[in-house]
Amino acid sequence: MGKVWSLLIMALVLFVSCDMKLKPFGDGDGEHRIEVCRYDRLESQYLTTGDFSALQQMNMDYPIETRTLLEDVLRLGEVNDPQINHKFLAFFQDSTLQTIVSDAESQYANMDDINARLNDAFDRLRKRIPDLPIPQVYAQISALDQSIVIGDRMIGISLDKYLGKDYPLYKKYYHPAQRESMTREHIVPECISFYLLSLYPMPDFESRPQVERDLHIGKIMWVCNVALGHKFFKSVYISAVDKYMSANKHVGIEDLLKNNDYSNLVKMIR
Repeated sequence: MGKVWSLLIMALVLFVSCDMKLKPFGDGDGEHRIEVCRYDRLESQYLTTGDFSALQQMNMDYPIETRTLLEDVLRLGEVNDPQINHKFLAFFQDSTLQTIVSDAESQYANMDDINARLNDAFDRLRKRIPDLPIPQVYAQISALDQSIVIGDRMIGISLDKYLGKDYPLYKKYYHPAQRESMTREHIVPECISFYLLSLYPMPDFESRPQVERDLHIGKIMWVCNVALGHKFFKSVYISAVDKYMSANKHVGIEDLLKNNDYSNLVKMIR
């Protein structure tokens, strides 16, 4: 959990959204309403074979995702740079990155479990926050950069950051505590946490007392636990929020998230 806590405290990477590519939420047909868009497959096809048609499809079908990846995640330059495609392909020719691309595509050949868990989580959230906007979710490969990229109604999952705590290449770059959360099981919790934090940011976060910042993250993670249906995240601050909500049944989840007075929550810390 240490990685999630520190990442959530840092500033989120926020980008402009593209058009929604989802079925309407609540369409009643019993199928997945959120389905991870497999942008990563086009990316992998281009990066491993140099297939120009895959690159064209990336630019045509996923223009915002491609701009975000090249300019803001990988920071290779502007998307309209005449050399950007060459830079992108050349960047991933490193043997380590080629291995990561291949392993990510192998481990995540099927993401039905992720789709199901995302839908379950948003079902629970929508019962508590009816007007909650439902995001588009897509998968990408980011060369071990951002784990989750958040935009306006968008969640980008970097599959290469979730290859398992015992993934051999991780041992060269990450401490054991960091690797604990680099697993498939952490994808949905981190998606929900980052997305909620983007919708309910803390005003003047950097200037607030540390205890209030910790409690704000505690609120986000407590709500995430509600969405997941079990206590995935645990900390003294999450426990404080749980005690407060148990003692104040009249307080709704959205009220909790919007309230920036932490005096009552501070009292709950033991």
